[in-house]
Amino acid sequence: FKNFYCLNNNNNNRKVKIYKSLSNDPVFNLSAEEFLFEKADLDKQTLFLWQNEPTVVIGRNQNPFKECHLEKMKNEGVHLVRRYSGGGAVYQDLGNSIFSFISHVNDYDKNRNTELIVKAISNFNIPSQASGRNDIAIDNKKVSGAAFKYTVNRALHHGTLLVNVDLNKLEYYLNPNKEKLKSKGIASVKSRVVNLTDYNASINHDIFCNSLVKEFLKFYNAEAEIELLSPQILLENNEFKQSYSKLNDWNWRFGETPEFSHNLQHRFEWGHMDVNFDSNGGIITAFQIFSDSLFPQMIEGITNSLKGIKYDVEEVNTTLLRLEQLEQGQLYSQFIGDFRKWIITQL
Repeated sequence: FKNFYCLNNNNNNRKVKIYKSLSNDPVFNLSAEEFLFEKADLDKQTLFLWQNEPTVVIGRNQNPFKECHLEKMKNEGVHLVRRYSGGGAVYQDLGNSIFSFISHVNDYDKNRNTELIVKAISNFNIPSQASGRNDIAIDNKKVSGAAFKYTVNRALHHGTLLVNVDLNKLEYYLNPNKEKLKSKGIASVKSRVVNLTDYNASINHDIFCNSLVKEFLKFYNAEAEIELLSPQILLENNEFKQSYSKLNDWNWRFGETPEFSHNLQHRFEWGHMDVNFDSNGGIITAFQIFSDSLFPQMIEGITNSLKGIKYDVEEVNTTLLRLEQLEQGQLYSQFIGDFRKWIITQL
């Protein structure tokens, strides 16, 4: 990856800044993007280039319990990150290139930024075009999607480009089959997708970044050094450290979850359990069981134990295990264990 481009010696008054992350940590990269968004010189057009190790990134108002297969992600070391902007859930890995355009809101043009991506792709003899509201497509298949964020003076246009992503993981980690989960959040839209390497096997993240930087500087008739961002430097900044901590915090990732309702049913040998509960902000706010079980005290104990705890597999398992141990000696204690082992597979 070249650290300097000089495309035109007659540099005009339009200035640019280009940054590239040295980290694949999604929390660091989203924090760096937010830091640049808040601190970037608004007299300049800023481009930030980055990529993440395996991650599911959800939109600001999305429900991770609906969008993601959280247990698979946890078992396989896939990150969950909630970004500050809206839009749908996306899976990212090192086959993804991620771009961020930051500018003054009065000098922001979504179509201009999209066209820069299209031109960067065309340098590989691959025709692409803007599609729908926020996407770029090749042969009517989505290769890039974007989301946006605005303040009074600032505009952010960021998106992902599928270079060589493991497309099997898109279905594997996203959109679990929860037929009775009803959410007030925004549901992601499934669409057909394609990698750039399906058209040109030589492309990788750095090669695409070279192409985009070339088009970026050409458009603004500018020259610029590419500044490399490292965790060692930025984490020494207190404001950056606060943003990093927020994005990494459970309350941001799960506590921002919109209210939703869940219904689960299962017939055990000792009775039918019709479980209904509400969750808001990642907390189980209401919990009710309808059952033909002969042990109403067990139903009451489960209900009282789970109400008010985190909507989290480990939290539910630990709470019910504690109740099971507390009720040891009762005829129904093993039934609590049956219920515990079942319900944690459903969350």
